[in-house]
Amino acid sequence: MADLVSISDSALSAQIAAAGAELQRLQDRDGSDLLWNGDPAVWAGRAPLLFPLVGETKDKKIKVDGQIFDIPRHGFARTSRFTLVTAEKAHCIWRLEASEPTRRQYPFEFRLDIIYRIEGGALHVTAEVTNRGDRAMPASFGFHPALRWPLPSGAPRKAHEIVFERDEPAQVRRLANNLLSPVLHPTPVQGRWLALHDELFREDALIFDRLESRSLVYGAPGHRSLRVSFPGMPHLGIWTKPGAGYVCIEPWQGHASPDSFDGELKDKPGMVSIGPGATKRFEMSIAPEG
Repeated sequence: MADLVSISDSALSAQIAAAGAELQRLQDRDGSDLLWNGDPAVWAGRAPLLFPLVGETKDKKIKVDGQIFDIPRHGFARTSRFTLVTAEKAHCIWRLEASEPTRRQYPFEFRLDIIYRIEGGALHVTAEVTNRGDRAMPASFGFHPALRWPLPSGAPRKAHEIVFERDEPAQVRRLANNLLSPVLHPTPVQGRWLALHDELFREDALIFDRLESRSLVYGAPGHRSLRVSFPGMPHLGIWTKPGAGYVCIEPWQGHASPDSFDGELKDKPGMVSIGPGATKRFEMSIAPEG
């Protein structure tokens, strides 16, 4: 059974692990690394996949039809081993299906396929969540890629910024005890521009739960940058550990539970309902520019 699969074309190469179906490496045409290296002394993640939850729930529990289940922050996909379905030169598919261990945390019959594809100068990642049961299935999904900060473009760390597709005037949210605080904060985005610096993350992630954009450009002006696109993903987290060599740009469907919420999972803000036999797709792409 494959532990690591490589895909590539003339513009990009990527490596994906069976553990979590997690992207392990992303290199540009020059062989420069665009993804954080997962140094466990700082943060061992690289690009974990968040399913069936994004963020944490109250007491790390969910309620389904009145029954309580224990489930960790961000769910279990990131700590699960996926099965390789297809591996080609520029394309691979990984699969996770409901099992006794997952049912003890999330009592639904799901199939999760993660599709990686390099095409048109971009890495495309698609998650397909299929409800194989006979009742509606509430689910969330999130991407969590840790991109190098600074990027290997030669620009200093302090010159890096994020330019959103659209103006982002809405107030942002923060976490309190790992749950979504009701306190609204003035956005640090000036029009479409967010200058990156460590002080933004002293209180953990920036959470955009009223996001206008579905793409952004990350990098330093005048240098090669990355376009991150996330059609259909309505929420976004941006996070790092202050001083670390990465910034996570995280398109989400869903977010941590509000600190006052302890209702049924289907009523948790940000969840989507997937009908019996239906499939919901979540998409993200990363493309070098310049």
